[in-house]
Amino acid sequence: MQKETEIKLRASRETLLALREHPLLKKRNKSGWSRHELFNQYYDTPDRALAQARVALRLRRDGEQFIQTLKSRGQSVAGLSERNEWDWYLDKAKLDVKKLGDDCWPASLAELDKKTLKPIFTTDFVREKAEIAWGRGKTRVVIEAALDLGQVKAGKQSEEICELELELRQGEPEALLELAAELAADLPLMPCDISKAERGYRLYDADGYSLQLPAPELTPGMALDDAIVALGWQLLGNSQRLAEQYRFNGRWKLLGEWLQQLIELRAQLGSLGQAAPRASSRELRELLDTLIQDWRPRIEAGQDDEGVRKAAPTQFTEELGQTRWGLLSLKASLWLLQRRWTEGRNARGDRQGAAELGKWLPHLLAEEAKALQLPRYQQQPEDLAEQSPRMERMLVWLHLARGVLELPETDRLYGELAKLHEMARQPLDEAAREQRVEQAHRVWTLKAWKLLEK
Repeated sequence: MQKETEIKLRASRETLLALREHPLLKKRNKSGWSRHELFNQYYDTPDRALAQARVALRLRRDGEQFIQTLKSRGQSVAGLSERNEWDWYLDKAKLDVKKLGDDCWPASLAELDKKTLKPIFTTDFVREKAEIAWGRGKTRVVIEAALDLGQVKAGKQSEEICELELELRQGEPEALLELAAELAADLPLMPCDISKAERGYRLYDADGYSLQLPAPELTPGMALDDAIVALGWQLLGNSQRLAEQYRFNGRWKLLGEWLQQLIELRAQLGSLGQAAPRASSRELRELLDTLIQDWRPRIEAGQDDEGVRKAAPTQFTEELGQTRWGLLSLKASLWLLQRRWTEGRNARGDRQGAAELGKWLPHLLAEEAKALQLPRYQQQPEDLAEQSPRMERMLVWLHLARGVLELPETDRLYGELAKLHEMARQPLDEAAREQRVEQAHRVWTLKAWKLLEK
């Protein structure tokens, strides 16, 4: 068994050609580019038992060589994946189920009759690969760069494969993200937290692709720094999966959910005080602001305008043809992986970062609730929109971490505040004015809100 650490970056055909000659890769290319035609057949049971156990089984032909591979899903966050992988070199193109022993086969599939394994889909592509190596400080980094172009096929359904895959052979995982971010500053590259196997399953079953990563387990006693990492990975990973699925099927709802992940990530960055000094997150906040400022008006307009909804897939394709989405994703991944906000912060910031989430969060929410001054907006509802960022800072934590709070009816608090925030962003006519007044009063009179304002 070997552990595979890699990142996949979706690209266009033009970008693949440009990558081959990119100065950053050309300078560090130690092997030259070699060309391989790879034909891959994936296997599963008719009810997709392997997919449910988060493993993939394939038989690959590379020239005259046949390789049987079993991969576990492992850990995958924001496009950076770690998987366990077992390879067996075979004499012929026939699956050898005897190789699938207890040392690699998931315990959850112990009772599975391996004779029921059947071909499900194929991923056939041409791979150009090269060994990229350089010195990083006192260590050496070796990465296999692969330019993959081909197709995934499941029955009559097919999808193009066009991506850069970077696999770590030596060095630290940060090196993968650093290289990817440098390339993404010049070329449109989209971190893609979906394997070729997942694409095949998505073609086989359109609803089989999970849009949300598992929610992190937050506890009152965990340090704020650890909570920043857990929630940041979740929001970033979700945004990447939603972007990928919207690119794939163009369903309007997914675009709004993608934007919401960005809004929540931006709100999280703005809520951290001295635990994450503003200078440490300035670049990320600026990138998020430009994306949100461009896409929020479109999505709000599209709620009532079918023409806007129909135009959105083309506009999103144009977005993916720019560098800013991929660059934001990769820089945010590095920021989280390296905990950049902890670098150079003062002693008070260190104390806040080490504070228990269950103690820090009520303090944050209390400060925001008092500053919001809801009674004022019962008299001046037209000014409520100016408090949208403050409400978003409260909502992101109430959405993702309210389980650590010792407040009554936290679900209701989140729901009512979310309604008020939505009203604050709507056009204001006389009816909307009255609704804002009533909703501001409703939130202000909640028992949980009164406890926060004490």
